Amino acid sequence: MDFTDPTLQTRSPVSLVDVASYLPGEPVGTEYFTQFSRSERMAKNVMFRAPKGRHHVGRDERVHDMAEQAIAPLIERHGAQELANIDILITHTQLPDNPVLGAGGEVARRMNMNPRYVFDVHNGGCAAFVHMMWLARTIMQSSDARTALIVATQNCAGPVFTQPEIRKLAQAPVPGDGCGVGLLVKNNTAPILDIECRTYPEFAGDMEFSTGSDRKYWEPGEGEGCVTFSESKVAKVFARGNRLVPEVAQVVCRRIGVKSSDIDTLVTNQPNRLFLRNWHDALELPAERHPDTFDHCGNLFAAGIPVTLDTENEAGRLRNGSIVLMSAFAHAGDFAGAAAVRWGAAR
Repeated sequence: MDFTDPTLQTRSPVSLVDVASYLPGEPVGTEYFTQFSRSERMAKNVMFRAPKGRHHVGRDERVHDMAEQAIAPLIERHGAQELANIDILITHTQLPDNPVLGAGGEVARRMNMNPRYVFDVHNGGCAAFVHMMWLARTIMQSSDARTALIVATQNCAGPVFTQPEIRKLAQAPVPGDGCGVGLLVKNNTAPILDIECRTYPEFAGDMEFSTGSDRKYWEPGEGEGCVTFSESKVAKVFARGNRLVPEVAQVVCRRIGVKSSDIDTLVTNQPNRLFLRNWHDALELPAERHPDTFDHCGNLFAAGIPVTLDTENEAGRLRNGSIVLMSAFAHAGDFAGAAAVRWGAAR
């Protein structure tokens, strides 16, 4: 069966040849949060039902520290020289260490890289891994760049959701921290079959970062910053997420010529259990073909897809030659993306 989009047949194939990941520290049990929790209506919302565990970054653990740990298995498998000679470096960081700078330059310095192209992207949110795949492939197919490293870091669970007032909230136990990376090479060993990325700007204002007062986050004063939704917006976001992830996944399936029910493995972002169930039901896939890392890692935001991929790959559950479909939505539904790969990653 030909899985190639005819419009791309004249372009060089790009492969996702490997993935790796890192989870910081020891698992943090939900009992850490229950000792601080307070009664509120949103605690009963399905969006905020807690996982059994999650990981938190240390106070002094920075983005490039997490990236270095995640990249280490790639160096072991492909050699330090291959990673040092990366042409394209793309990073996504949930909570930048420096609000003025992205992490790309510091990651390159730490890993002794000198890439020609360095991009820090933010709008992809929980779908950032797919977004970065699309960007890396686009650059490689329009230049002589041969390799790309994409780095998705979620690091706001420990710093933000354990603040004295924030840790009392219903959503506080849901996020976890982690970092996932992907190595892309211009060849046909594990080709990216198709990618779909969509932006929905009409939903961009439905997720806010608030300090609980009129204070801007950079201004001095009292209050703890946190991502917030009103209760009415939570319902809207839930409805969008249920629709967007299967929608972009089906677009990719149609273009590569397979039914969604024939996909070997579906890997999504991992926001909560109900989303996971609804997504594989909508795509007519059994639960065993939709890996779930939520209970062990919580909501890893952008790192959810690569961490889950790495978990499945290390366990030997991804068969080389199989079709892996990735799909996710971001923030309040302002971005969504899906990508299909004929799996062939190293481990």
